[in-house]
Amino acid sequence: MKQKRDSKREPIINSMLMNQQNGKMGIGIDFGTVNLLVYVQGHGIIFDEPSVLAYDKISGDVIAIGHDADSMTGKIHDKIRIVRPLRDGVISDLKAARDLLAHVFDRVKLHSDLSETRVVICCPSEVTQIEREALKKLASDIGTDDVFIEEEIKSGVVGSGVDIYSSRGAMIVDIGGGTTDVGVLALGDVVVSKSLRVAGNFIDHEIIKYLRQVPKLDVGQKMAEKVKVELSTLNPDAPNKTLKVAGRDLMTGIPKYAEITTDEVREVLLPIFEGIYKLVIETFKITPPELCSDAYYDGIILSGGASQVDYLDKFLADKLGIHVKRSPNPMTAVVLGTKVLLKSHGMRVNIDDYTLI
Repeated sequence: MKQKRDSKREPIINSMLMNQQNGKMGIGIDFGTVNLLVYVQGHGIIFDEPSVLAYDKISGDVIAIGHDADSMTGKIHDKIRIVRPLRDGVISDLKAARDLLAHVFDRVKLHSDLSETRVVICCPSEVTQIEREALKKLASDIGTDDVFIEEEIKSGVVGSGVDIYSSRGAMIVDIGGGTTDVGVLALGDVVVSKSLRVAGNFIDHEIIKYLRQVPKLDVGQKMAEKVKVELSTLNPDAPNKTLKVAGRDLMTGIPKYAEITTDEVREVLLPIFEGIYKLVIETFKITPPELCSDAYYDGIILSGGASQVDYLDKFLADKLGIHVKRSPNPMTAVVLGTKVLLKSHGMRVNIDDYTLI
């Protein structure tokens, strides 16, 4: 796929290549179900787009990636195939995942220099060893052998500005697109963790299901996501706003619109976040008492895109009796954490030495 020349990116590319002369350049990847984020050492986040590709069915060529491919979702004809490489935090299409990573590396002109890079890829807590090896193989197929896999919760805590290398425990609830991961960390690694394949995408599907059952309206994932973004709140005292949503009438088959309210969306959300609350409880049950004590005094960190649902921090805090706070960077905490992990792999570092930008 041809890329337009980006003159603004050329100075970054040149300095990246210069940095390689002094040692391996670090690349951090948050390969999420919904979005792919890439951090390059010394240059911050250089890629943040949907994890989606569009293929020409006849030629097999990639015709769009990221935002461009995402805009085609639900609107394609039979000559185009839309692929999301990850499903529920697990690679479901290795070729598509490889094509997506290759595209990212191509954008920063790294093809001939990948042997001089070090890559960390973040994945959900309960990804199997086979799936971890598949992630490593993706990177090695593109040309870099210095690659290691870290759990998203570990990188997310670091990216939220917490020192995990001390003996004091830190607890995180990471609610992404495909999975919710809860973990407790201390002394530089994950002590206990639990995972649930219920997160942002699941919320979209539940909204679609509700609209099909009540106003008998069939809507796509994009419209459901709009409802989630504009109306989601767990606050019982929130103003009851109304949103018009358009789709296909399930009874007549013709286009129509219906109205959905904040109160209706909250009823959809409550069972989902009750399940996440129970996951936190299950994690506490297997957490050493001393680390439970740290969580009581220091609170719980929320990260991930779906953690931004209004009033979620108060909802969990009221049920748990523990302070709950959102990460300063809920959408980017995981990839920002790779800045430290790239330097700290196999050693202890002082997180205060790093500015997370």
